[in-house]
Amino acid sequence: MRLEFGCKAGRMIQSDLFKLCCRSVIYLSFTLKFQPIIILLSAVIGILMGHLGLPSSVMTYLIEIFLIILLFFIFLGVDIMDIKRSFANIRFSLTSLAINFIWTPIFAYSLGKIFLAENLDLQIGFLMLMVTPCTDWYLIFTGMTKGNVPLGSSILPMNLILQILLLPVYLWIFMGSSVSFIPTAMVGGVILVLIIPLFLANSVKFVVGKTAKKDYFYGAISRYGDSMQLLFLCLAIIAMFASQGKILLNNGTLFLRVLFPLVVFFAVNFALALAAGRQLRMPYSDRISLLFTTSARNSPISLAIAAITFPDRPLISLTLVIGPLIELPILSIDSNILNRMMAKHDASSIDK
Repeated sequence: MRLEFGCKAGRMIQSDLFKLCCRSVIYLSFTLKFQPIIILLSAVIGILMGHLGLPSSVMTYLIEIFLIILLFFIFLGVDIMDIKRSFANIRFSLTSLAINFIWTPIFAYSLGKIFLAENLDLQIGFLMLMVTPCTDWYLIFTGMTKGNVPLGSSILPMNLILQILLLPVYLWIFMGSSVSFIPTAMVGGVILVLIIPLFLANSVKFVVGKTAKKDYFYGAISRYGDSMQLLFLCLAIIAMFASQGKILLNNGTLFLRVLFPLVVFFAVNFALALAAGRQLRMPYSDRISLLFTTSARNSPISLAIAAITFPDRPLISLTLVIGPLIELPILSIDSNILNRMMAKHDASSIDK
């Protein structure tokens, strides 16, 4: 009798977990579909609030607060201690790291010099956006196109650590001679907006992991974590545009100027990732993971650093805000292209 009850309870738990995962994927897919619209509405609200004459110093302070809370929720969903999983598939990991942290910085700097040569701040914002791989929504696109989600998630902790460590290095290497910033000041900004929320998030997970409520906690993070990230991202955008909206209105072509280099970046990396995966004889699902791991960018991380390091250069931060408005539709197009490829050719024929 006890055995039968235990089996039934186990099946109920598995069923609940499956339903939770399904609801999370459906909700996140819905959110991703409308996230560019939500971000755009946040920018409009911020511009309207800016006309109320709110003190820019207060808005700048709120930007930092909202970004710190946003990153806290991002880090709650990342298990830094699981970094050893990054080395479970050496071929995938080394290829991903080479594209993200060697090829992409050089390519992004070149695109900025070619298409944004007339404005240094746009070059800086573009570079900061491009050299920070995504830590969240790329897994949704991976799942939507039948990619290897566990493999894609395995590289996440390594991507997070390297982008935090290397972003100041990239700025110093590529922009150090043309922009005056103090590396130690950037390190202080990184500690404030990244290391502190990272430490707090892992401390919370450590404490909760010792209690009986850990399953409930991780279930809540899975269900509501992305909603909280989007909420505080939108609040940060509202505060940013409330303080700097006039600058955007005076640069009405900013969106179009950033659009073309971003399209070129995503098109080239799309082809590069698929070609590299095919050349290395990766299974099709692994190629999909490689593609989205090396395509999707992490604007909240770079936005937080920009807000702290370049508070008097708002075009840098505005470029980082505009990035997702272009990126998410492009990633959706990539997903549709890949699904059509799968419809025409089964996985076995693609793997040949």
